[in-house]
Amino acid sequence: MNVCTTITQFRSALKQLQQEKIQHSGAAEATVGFVPTMGYLHAGHGSLLARARRECEIVVLSIFVNPLQFAVGEDLTIYPRDEQRDLAVAAEYGVDLVFMPTVAEMYPAGATSLTTVHVTQVTEKLCGASRPGHFAGVATVVSKLFHIVQPDKAYFGLKDAQQVAVIEQMVGDLNFPVQIVACPTVREADGLALSSRNVYLSAEERAAAPVIARTLAEVDDWLEDTSLTFADLQDRLEAAIHAQPLATVDYIECLQYPSFADLPQDLSCAEWLAQSGRRVLIAAAVKFGKTRLIDNRLLGGGHRV
Repeated sequence: MNVCTTITQFRSALKQLQQEKIQHSGAAEATVGFVPTMGYLHAGHGSLLARARRECEIVVLSIFVNPLQFAVGEDLTIYPRDEQRDLAVAAEYGVDLVFMPTVAEMYPAGATSLTTVHVTQVTEKLCGASRPGHFAGVATVVSKLFHIVQPDKAYFGLKDAQQVAVIEQMVGDLNFPVQIVACPTVREADGLALSSRNVYLSAEERAAAPVIARTLAEVDDWLEDTSLTFADLQDRLEAAIHAQPLATVDYIECLQYPSFADLPQDLSCAEWLAQSGRRVLIAAAVKFGKTRLIDNRLLGGGHRV
């Protein structure tokens, strides 16, 4: 496994590896699968790496805590980091190349880069409303990483379904030649979605946090009531989360996916979802103490994630 800290070093290493793979296999090309992360890897990241390993000749992992997607007062300076452990995890999953740049390497002009990427509409609700500027930071760093790595496939977890929608919109609008592969959320045994931020939780907060997943799981039972409207569903979701004393709700909303358009509040959920191709995202952001966690359920389209 080759670890690169500069763009020049990475591009040279990737070109050499592609040539070696092509010579060895006799194929016309060696497909590149890319998993961009902010490090502090867990089994959720591992699932992305494992899928990339199955589907691609070359697997690239990036580890970069991107300052552009953190607002003033957010947890940039204390965001969990463990580079040596991350590299051990990368090796375990058969990663070929790790790109681990510094902030100065990614933003030579400083973190207030003069050129940024802004995706509209799909960024205006949920985390986009709660964290102004967040998705501009995400879109900017992902576009830079796509230009540097030039992957054939890039793998993202659906725990942050809005991020997936933003990246898919950017890729389509700007004609990036990359396939976005959205992968299911990986969870702890009690349902809590895996997140690098889970390490911040106290024992009491950790015990309370699965209320989000339990509430989202209850939706299946609630939808058995064919008269349930989206307004009813919203009320039930809010009541269930608010019943946990340690939970402070940032948002819990039901929206069309991936457009993030509002849903007709007086219409039966079952009736609306019965229409082919319609999908609903139930998304939640909840604080436990100072730790903000996100989770979601994606309904319709023939599946529930």
